[in-house]
Amino acid sequence: MNQQIAKFSRIGFVLSATGAAVGLGNIWKFPYITGVYGGGAFVMVYLVTILLIGASLLIAEMVIGKRGQKDCVGSFEEIAPKNAKGWKYAGLMLFTGLVIMTFYSVVIGWIFYYIYISFIGLPTNLQDAKDTFDALYSNSAALQIVLHLFSVVFVAVVLLGGIKKGIEKTNLILIPLLLFILLGLLVYAINFDGFTKAVDFMFAPDFSKLNSEAIIRAVGHSFFTLSIGVGSIMTYAAALPKHSNIYKAGMMVAFMDTLIALIAGLVIFSFLFEFGGAPDKGPGLVFVSLPIIFAKLGTIGTAIALVFFLAMAVAGLTSAISLVEPTVMYLEQRLGWFRKKAVIVSSGVYFVVGVLVIFSISNGYKEFFTFGGKSLFDLLEFSVDSFLMPLGGVLIALFVGFVLKRDIVEGELLGHMGNGVFKIWYFSIRYIAPIAVLFLAYNALKV
Repeated sequence: MNQQIAKFSRIGFVLSATGAAVGLGNIWKFPYITGVYGGGAFVMVYLVTILLIGASLLIAEMVIGKRGQKDCVGSFEEIAPKNAKGWKYAGLMLFTGLVIMTFYSVVIGWIFYYIYISFIGLPTNLQDAKDTFDALYSNSAALQIVLHLFSVVFVAVVLLGGIKKGIEKTNLILIPLLLFILLGLLVYAINFDGFTKAVDFMFAPDFSKLNSEAIIRAVGHSFFTLSIGVGSIMTYAAALPKHSNIYKAGMMVAFMDTLIALIAGLVIFSFLFEFGGAPDKGPGLVFVSLPIIFAKLGTIGTAIALVFFLAMAVAGLTSAISLVEPTVMYLEQRLGWFRKKAVIVSSGVYFVVGVLVIFSISNGYKEFFTFGGKSLFDLLEFSVDSFLMPLGGVLIALFVGFVLKRDIVEGELLGHMGNGVFKIWYFSIRYIAPIAVLFLAYNALKV
């Protein structure tokens, strides 16, 4: 028996969908891949593709959710033509969120640890910074499990509150808090000489540094940063008020997501350039390079480190909530479970697998959880980035572009977009977006 879905307020939806889109990719991944691939030219490609591909797919996913008004499987089934009801199985993309959470929650645990490190003392040199992270990553399985559990419990408590009292209420607090922290850091960073260098690095394109690999990474990040293809946006859109303008809401979410990534990049590169740090340090940029720089600032640096890692935690947790909710709604809608049972079971599944993920990177255990030379952590992350999320994105594009009746799509968007913009968007969702996502998946699988 289906249970009625509570509705977001309009601002609640925008902030909750922003919370779904804004995650560690904005504050951790975007700055480091921008640094690795040369700055401005990479950013320019990213901005173009997030408009043509990312935002197009985001709006398409919202069309399915808002029109279907059910869990992901139910929404596909509800609005598919009578001869295409098999498309309901596309809604099983909702379980991708739980797969992501098996390692994403572990990374959130690392951030909790660095909030603690900010209190007790930051590393002051490169070797100490590497040793601090390696000690956590490879030699502290028990500590990682406890931190992972903190993440699981926080997300579960929010989800137990439901759409209004849990998800919306939490995002109404955390997303403005995230913006406040990042804007505060930006205002502080403006006083540095390194800020001017950061602006030049991010917005003055040097096309000599733009190679095919950089373009692929820019296009890929524009797709993955919006949490497309995992059912999060679709699930949230199912809880939209009936007459909501999903074009306006979708563009606002894409704008907020991009703005937060750009602010985070400016803040991080301002600190790096001020103290002679290199922007191309890859994934270790946040956990190795930045703590050293914060330590050089003394007491104020400790405070900055604390609020910076708090911002990362907020971004990670709001995104985590959205990754679990599709499964919870599915168990409620399709199986008739009470929400408490759905939350506990979903949380328990990804917690247990997350423990195995921790063992797969921990000395003394990892040989038992390594397959084909890859840890379980790496295998799960690879399966998401290279297969599950691209598959979800392609299915959304093909369903909205070719299976769903055009008059349904027009009914949701045409009055808000205008005919010219709708034609561009519809062409993009039918041809540009699916081809681009398949191209990304192909290149990822070649690596």
